[in-house]
This record gives sequence, C-alpha cells and structure tokens, in this order.
Amino acid sequence: MSGSGIAGRVLGYGAMVLTVIMIGAPLYWVVINSFKTPDQVFQVPPSWWPSQFTFDNYPRVFDASPFGRYMLNSIFITTVLSAIKIFLGIISAYAFSFLRFPGRSIVFMLVLAALMVPNQITVISNYALISQLGWTNTFQGIIVPLAGVAFGTFLMRNHFLSLPYEIIEAARMDGAGHLRMLWKIILPMSWPTLVAFSIITIVNEWNEYLWPFLVASDDSVAPIQVGLTRLVNTDSGFTDWPLVMSATVLTIIPVLVVFLLLQRYMIKGLTSGAVKG
Repeated sequence: MSGSGIAGRVLGYGAMVLTVIMIGAPLYWVVINSFKTPDQVFQVPPSWWPSQFTFDNYPRVFDASPFGRYMLNSIFITTVLSAIKIFLGIISAYAFSFLRFPGRSIVFMLVLAALMVPNQITVISNYALISQLGWTNTFQGIIVPLAGVAFGTFLMRNHFLSLPYEIIEAARMDGAGHLRMLWKIILPMSWPTLVAFSIITIVNEWNEYLWPFLVASDDSVAPIQVGLTRLVNTDSGFTDWPLVMSATVLTIIPVLVVFLLLQRYMIKGLTSGAVKG
C-alpha cells in the first residue's frame, strides 16, 4: 500500500475516533452522573468515575415528579404523530409520483417551500389558532399543528421516482388499482427508505420540545421533554443534577430501543434487495 493510501486510512480512522469521542463523551457524562450523589457532581475537579455508586436516583425520579405520566404522554403523542406523518407522507408521495392532476408541480413546489420555513416562525400563529379553538392543554393541540408531512413527502417521492418503471407499468397492465399498486408493489420495494423515514420521524417527534412546552402547561398532557425541564427549573433554585441525569437516561432508552429494532430491519432490507423474484 502506498504512503498516500496509509495516510488516507489513518486520517479516516482518526476522524472516526474523534467523531465517536465527540458523540460518546456527553452521553457517558450523563450516564455516569446518574449514579453519583449531588456532592460528587459538584466536586472540583470533576471526576469521570464516581467514588461511590448509587442507584437511588432512578426511583427518586418517579417520586420527585409524575415521570410515569410524562412517559405515557410522550409514547401516545409520538405514536399518533408518527403514524399520521408516515401515512400522509406515503399517500402524498404516491400522488405526486404516479398521479396526474392540474397544478401538481405548483403544489409540490409549495411542499418544498414548506421545508424551508423554520417551525419557530409559525409558533405564534399556531398558538393563536389553538387558543381560539380551546385546544391548549390537550393532546390534539399538541398533535395537529405538528402533523405536517413536507419532509416525508419529499423523501418518499424521490424514492418512488427511482423505482424500476417496468415493474410499475407491468402492474398497471395487470389491472392493479392505486391501492393495490401502493401496498403490494410500491411499498415492498421501498422498505429501507420507509424504515429510514420512520426512524427519523419517531426520533424527531419523541424529542419535540418547543411546541409542547408552549401548549401543555398541565402534567396530564405534558410529554417527557417538558417534564425534564420542570425537574431542572425547581422552586427552590437548586437543581438535583443526578436526578435530572437519571431522568435523561430513562428518556433516551425507549427511542434508543425503537431505533435499534428498526435499524435491524432497515439493514435486512438493504442487504436482501428490494425486488424479490
């Protein structure tokens, strides 16, 4: 191997190690601090390994806040929002890819324009509308304004257009209708992209913070991200950081499990091939 090849590999591995450290160090700090006592967290210089492990912080999370309620709220909101976004993303992408209707290009350009508008810009108008409808502190008030599908439509449409045209045409000649075409032909060939879209959607909805924070002031509908904020902002002015870190670890676990499960199927779809004989 030439010297330039060796140097390229060294740089590549160095960049990979640096990336892992940058991502892994904050996660390690969160996890390790969840097993410390408050006095160990505030000691100077900080210790990267607790002098005494304690598991008391995790049960204290449920005693200090309605954490179980926050978790159930997040699961419900994420499930409903993800299902809506994935379904509408697939349906709208199919329409833009395989249907012919007046103004299709203009409508799709509007979808692309929606991708360029930050969500923060629409917060005030959405909040005014939700308040007039009386939907503050309700699940529909959290879910409906977040149910846009611009990204999913763009992603799935680009994939649908890359599918083999011969297979689509053969299905049409066999008399396949739109629903059969979508569920029996298109989606089986789109499994890896669909799983990637699902992973992105689920992670984004689970981590959604700003809009639920504005709309949900009641613990009965507040998701887990809002609950974490309330653990930090206490009336006493003292933040129990081991407690917050333990709650953070518990918050990461569900979406991490979902990611690992879906990632396995995504890799399976990529390696087995999209079109089966």
